[in-house]
Amino acid sequence: MSSKTKQTGIYLALLTLVATLGGLLFGYDTAVVNGAEKSLVDFFISKITTDHAYAVSMITQYKLLVSTVVVLVLAILSSQILKLVGKTKGGITVAVLFVAAIIWIINYVSEAVPTDAALLQDTADSIKGFVISSALVGCIIGGSISGFVSNSLGRKKGLFICALAFCVSAIGAWNPDGFNFFFIQDAYSFVIYRIIGGLGVGLASALSPMYIAEIAPAESRGKLVSFNQFAIIFGMLVIYFVNYFIAKSGDAQWLTETGWRWMFFSGVIPAGIFFILLFFVPETPRFLIMKGKDEKALAVLSNIVGEEKAIAEIAEIKETLHEKSSPWLSYGWAVIVIGILLSVFQQFVGINVVLYYAGNIFRNMGFDTSSSLLQTIVVGVVNLTFTCVAIVKVDKFGRKPLMIIGALGMAISMILLGMTFYFQTVGLVSLILMLIYTAAFAMSWGPVTWVLLSEIFPNSIRGAMSIAVAAQWLANLIVSWTFPILNDNKGLTEMFHQGFAYWIYGIMGLLAAFFVWRFLPETKGKTLEEIEKFWKK
Repeated sequence: MSSKTKQTGIYLALLTLVATLGGLLFGYDTAVVNGAEKSLVDFFISKITTDHAYAVSMITQYKLLVSTVVVLVLAILSSQILKLVGKTKGGITVAVLFVAAIIWIINYVSEAVPTDAALLQDTADSIKGFVISSALVGCIIGGSISGFVSNSLGRKKGLFICALAFCVSAIGAWNPDGFNFFFIQDAYSFVIYRIIGGLGVGLASALSPMYIAEIAPAESRGKLVSFNQFAIIFGMLVIYFVNYFIAKSGDAQWLTETGWRWMFFSGVIPAGIFFILLFFVPETPRFLIMKGKDEKALAVLSNIVGEEKAIAEIAEIKETLHEKSSPWLSYGWAVIVIGILLSVFQQFVGINVVLYYAGNIFRNMGFDTSSSLLQTIVVGVVNLTFTCVAIVKVDKFGRKPLMIIGALGMAISMILLGMTFYFQTVGLVSLILMLIYTAAFAMSWGPVTWVLLSEIFPNSIRGAMSIAVAAQWLANLIVSWTFPILNDNKGLTEMFHQGFAYWIYGIMGLLAAFFVWRFLPETKGKTLEEIEKFWKK
């Protein structure tokens, strides 16, 4: 290997490393709630069933917040519809959706606060799901505006916004009562700061893999983009360790009152490092060319692939960027629908139930809090190990085979896990099935989905990736919010012994395998421009 080749390899590796810190913060910020889940419930939510005045205030504000979330999500969905099909065709659909939403909100807000103990507990479970999954509201917003941010401000400046959002969220979630400037219950002050962090996660979920895909040579793009997923899982593993050692630093009462705060505040450290390092990386060549900065693009590409190849690649990029803002349906519905379904299935197989509620699940298996957090670390290690398998195999084995095998592995393990709960035989087998499920996801739908999303959208409609990212976060929110309702509902628990939710995720795994086998094109070894030509056909 020549010294020049070695230098370009090191330069590319350093750029990838900095960009993947966005992924690390993605994992760190979303998984931190796993260790704090029980403490948050004890601190903010448990009083709902014992203090009527508190219950009335919490439930009233909860309804208003849920209504606000519905309007926000609907506004995001409407903007995507209008962008896809135009103002004329989309306007009627948007109007109908808003009228339906307004009618639902009026009925929902006007409902009386329940006094029946069972109904009050069901409402508390719903609030629990909302508080735990609240960051995902920000993720939906961040994911939906990622296309605008990446195309107007650039990939690099977008990552700066991510870093700032992570810092604000970590500080606010650490002390939501002290920094409650919103005149609402402290629980919902916490929610707002988590939403701010989610905004950073949503942006990073699109911008980090986009940045890497746009600086990486075709032959190593899959592997390098997969490093972003590795960073996400590594961030999760780091926070699992942090949560465990914080939990071991005091007794249960200290953890409920103070310990959980330090779990969230710890995110300031990686966020600050990420913010500083971003000053030392360049903008991506494709964005620079979009903005007419060809000389800067040539300088960046020359450091990555050498000057001769850089000149040829710039010409190829220019050819695909002759329409800088093509309509999102320029390549038909197929690429849009496939991107959305990839995102939705990645979440509907239930992975984030494991990542957010692992401690809860292990407690249902009979482990205490400390042991549950330790088991969560085991899940994180398995997740990280098999993500490495995907990184090694994604450019050799292909995207489709990994996705099909992974989906079938998740389906079988989830269905069997549900059976262990249903037949009340929870134990070592249940733990092994959860680890198999985690391994199957980590070697397939975890990293490979992001590889595919960064590859399949042509340059001139790269902003359309925001639809898929927003859909992914919306699906994540639905699954994470509803899990406590499905898992803790008295009627479902009496009938299925907490196995019902896992069977749903297993069925989704089967559907995901069929979707990939039947509809997904293989992108292994193809340049972004070759993939674009596929959609033109």
